[in-house]
Amino acid sequence: MMRDQTLEHRFVRNVPRELDPGVLYIAMEYATAVHSCCCGCGDRVVTPFTPTDWRMTFDGESVSLHPSVGNWNQKCRSHYVIQRSRVLEAGSWTNAQIEAERLRDKTAKAAHYREQNEVQTGNSWPTEGAASTTSAAQKIWSRVKSWFVSLR
Repeated sequence: MMRDQTLEHRFVRNVPRELDPGVLYIAMEYATAVHSCCCGCGDRVVTPFTPTDWRMTFDGESVSLHPSVGNWNQKCRSHYVIQRSRVLEAGSWTNAQIEAERLRDKTAKAAHYREQNEVQTGNSWPTEGAASTTSAAQKIWSRVKSWFVSLR
């Protein structure tokens, strides 16, 4: 049973050293949310917002994080979803499921950063024998983002 059933969100510039339980600290400048584990163990949980990690949605009243939070490296190994500021306990995962998810994460990061490198170098076509794992829309959006970054 999760100790925290809901999370209060606080948009902050810097996350405090001591975390209040039941609070999701959101540092937009650093594209990261931090909270004390919802199981009550007190471990610090960091969820960076990136194309291959978590996405945060703020609807003006509540916050959601996607995908779920799986604390596989912590003793508690808790697993939950934060949806509309509510904490929904998710089922435990086996070691095999955790390893499969870690491999999926690693593969997604490699594909994303390979694509970023292709956009920056002007080589938008996959190298011979490489499979394209992203849609045309994702590639276009990535190019637009890179263009905006180059304007700085």
